[in-house]
Amino acid sequence: MPFPDNHPTIADLTRLEVRDIAALPADVLVDLQQEADGALKAAKTGKARLDEALALKYAARAAALRAHQGKDTGTVRVEDGAVTVVADLPKKVDWDQAQLAALVERIRAEGDDPAEYVDIAFKVPERKYAAWPNAIRAAFEAARTVRVGKPSFRLSLNDEVSK
Repeated sequence: MPFPDNHPTIADLTRLEVRDIAALPADVLVDLQQEADGALKAAKTGKARLDEALALKYAARAAALRAHQGKDTGTVRVEDGAVTVVADLPKKVDWDQAQLAALVERIRAEGDDPAEYVDIAFKVPERKYAAWPNAIRAAFEAARTVRVGKPSFRLSLNDEVSK
């Protein structure tokens, strides 16, 4: 490999095939993982500070423009010299689940189909499922599908494992 001491940097990884990266010695992978974690942390911190600065600079102007347009949320455009700032304040709505359940039952009791008004979903927390008696779990088994998430691996040098 054309790297000093056979040691690529994070920047080099975008040009390498994954199988070539996987073939690197474990201690080099440790260094690369630590370098990547540090770079990611620095990038996230920098992005957060930039976002705070942009909010400090433009939030009041965007809020005033939204108020002038008679809206509490949404997108407005703020002009700053030769730059147009698209300021978005998304709407996030939460619904009280107990009240929704009562309303769904009321709609059903009146003979209407609640599915015409609301999306109905059932969820079973895995912790509750695991605590159920076997007979109840067996009844629900056909409705349950288990998928796996993305695997992750944390590397450390052997002298760091006990830390």
